[in-house]
Amino acid sequence: MKQLTPNDMATTKHLFFTGKGGVGKTSTACAAAVSLAEAGKKVLIVSTDPASNLQDVFGMELANKPAPIESVPNLYAANLDPEEAAAAYREKMVGPYRDKLPQAAITSMEEQLSGACTVEIAAFDEFSNLLADGETTASFDHILFDTAPTGHTLRLLQLPTAWNDFLENNENGASCLGPLAGLEDKKALYAKTVEALADGEATKLILVARPDPSSLQEAANAGGELQELGIDNQMLVVNGLFQRSSADTVALRLEAKQQEAVNNMPGSFENVPVYQLPLVPYNLTGLDALRRLFDADPVYSEEIPAGKAVEGVPSVGALVDDLSGRGEGVCMTMGKGGVGKTTMAAAVAVGLAEKGHRVHLTTTDPAAHLTYVLRDEDLNGSLEVSRIDPKQVTEAYKQQVLSQVTDDLSEDELAYIKEDLESPCTEEIAVFHAFADVVDQADGSFVVIDTAPTGHTLLLLDNAESYHREVERTQGDMPEAVKRLLPRLRDPKQTVVALVTLPEATPVFEAGRLADDLRRAGIEPAWWLINQSFQAAGTTDPVLAGRAAAEEEWITSVLAASPKTAVIPWQADDVIGLKKLKEMTV
Repeated sequence: MKQLTPNDMATTKHLFFTGKGGVGKTSTACAAAVSLAEAGKKVLIVSTDPASNLQDVFGMELANKPAPIESVPNLYAANLDPEEAAAAYREKMVGPYRDKLPQAAITSMEEQLSGACTVEIAAFDEFSNLLADGETTASFDHILFDTAPTGHTLRLLQLPTAWNDFLENNENGASCLGPLAGLEDKKALYAKTVEALADGEATKLILVARPDPSSLQEAANAGGELQELGIDNQMLVVNGLFQRSSADTVALRLEAKQQEAVNNMPGSFENVPVYQLPLVPYNLTGLDALRRLFDADPVYSEEIPAGKAVEGVPSVGALVDDLSGRGEGVCMTMGKGGVGKTTMAAAVAVGLAEKGHRVHLTTTDPAAHLTYVLRDEDLNGSLEVSRIDPKQVTEAYKQQVLSQVTDDLSEDELAYIKEDLESPCTEEIAVFHAFADVVDQADGSFVVIDTAPTGHTLLLLDNAESYHREVERTQGDMPEAVKRLLPRLRDPKQTVVALVTLPEATPVFEAGRLADDLRRAGIEPAWWLINQSFQAAGTTDPVLAGRAAAEEEWITSVLAASPKTAVIPWQADDVIGLKKLKEMTV
């Protein structure tokens, strides 16, 4: 892999950066924008990410109209707010029915339009409007978009039935999107935007990933989905590649782990240009930091302050002690992908079993060897492990919904329902049904759930049930186990929610938004678990010590916001086995 330079990206006018939260797409996009502007190009950078820290990066307030970055001639920035746009869209769709339908129906409609897919549609609407504004965009040499649309959203927008209102009377399943009829007047605009995305002469898609297997696989999946839609002018940026300059133990293990991931990259990247960016020992905020990101031989000369936020903060064993004193209950570990939810759930389950409790750990972990290790090593029969296959239960759920559709639907209408079932909420609902069956059989013990559903999904289920009861649209859609579990999760005496995050900007912002989402559903997170902390690992490597110091801000912010917090040191292994799981809870 060669070091990325701005020239490698600057072959098209439109540059779309995509990747999961925390991989560094905003930082990469901002650094590219600064470099291109300082090379004499007129550049606009636009964020459509609800959790964007674009304003923090440039240190100024931004709005939905392009504003000049005063310290960088030729550079302009805009921060589009898809949450605000989604709220306006919801009101446009729901408002006309407020005095005509029961409150339960209104609440159900509002929640259907509160999911991530609706927010993404709103984001797509915002940057489509921007691209269509020829007066605004014509003068720019490059327009950089932080956060590209997913393949699911683009496929949905291309289906003819997405633009009619037949779903208003659809009684099948719990949609996370709702009808798009309210955007009928945008149909032609969206078609032009999708066409522009697929124009390889005008647009390049930049997939950003971290050098670890799950992040690279997610990038490969996103690239494949978009390639199927004709968006095939792509490149991969492996961000945060560590260049060791010491014999520090943590440094040696991190280097080996990253190299293994890079050497076993998904085969789909064979025909995609691949570049790298280094792991830097500082937060990528401020222009000086952004300018240095593309340096081939960076010099880190500043003195690194010692991080102290972790001092006195317990490890995950404190959560185990908290649960143990209850005698029984449910513990759910939640967080965005790649933060270590499965390892945390396994550590809590093992810790409780070690204290003599009966424990059922149910996980969606695709790494079957985790469940193999836990099941086959002796814990005196006190720990039971079940693995839910998300693909299997989701497929069964889809088939159940499709089996209930009426025969008079057209092919287009059926295609719409099938695409709507590809949304992330469908998997959450299907997995939650399977979790509910486990919890329903576990009275008098602990149930530890890895990867719990979001507040939006819980409200979608709950509101759908209230709606169905009131207007008698369907009969028995929701299993009894799910009905019983929803109020149990809202009872803090019975359920403990632990949010898992990393000591970095985006994961902390996303965990905060997840906490707000849960509160809407009546669930208050009890613990925050800050995973993979270099500060807690005590590294002395110059680069990693810089990363440890940069964690100070985020650990401090979590400690201020959460009544109970634990910090877990950086560890090389994603799935660390029974012996080390026990060590984590000591």
